[in-house]
Amino acid sequence: MGRRLAAAVHVQHPTSREWIVLEPGDEPDDQLAAEITNPDAWEDVDPSAELEESEPDEPKKDEPRKDEPQPFGFAGPPPEPEAEPAPPAPRRRRKPAEADA
Repeated sequence: MGRRLAAAVHVQHPTSREWIVLEPGDEPDDQLAAEITNPDAWEDVDPSAELEESEPDEPKKDEPRKDEPQPFGFAGPPPEPEAEPAPPAPRRRRKPAEADA
């Protein structure tokens, strides 16, 4: 049995890339649950019930799994700032032609 959501969330389906809105009380399947990275989106669970259901060789919550994909967004170091573009070259002006009188 999956975990229940405490808040509405918008997630992108991992295979079809469609945006899906999940409501509070929904129990998404494991693929969608893996896409929800905000811990506040889930209902609080009884710690004793969680210990009974978890496997002993399962990694701790704070440790990322090796086969788990990295969450998209602000997960990595900040990107290097791009260099500012060079200003355009000045345009050449032509000397106004003098009228022959």
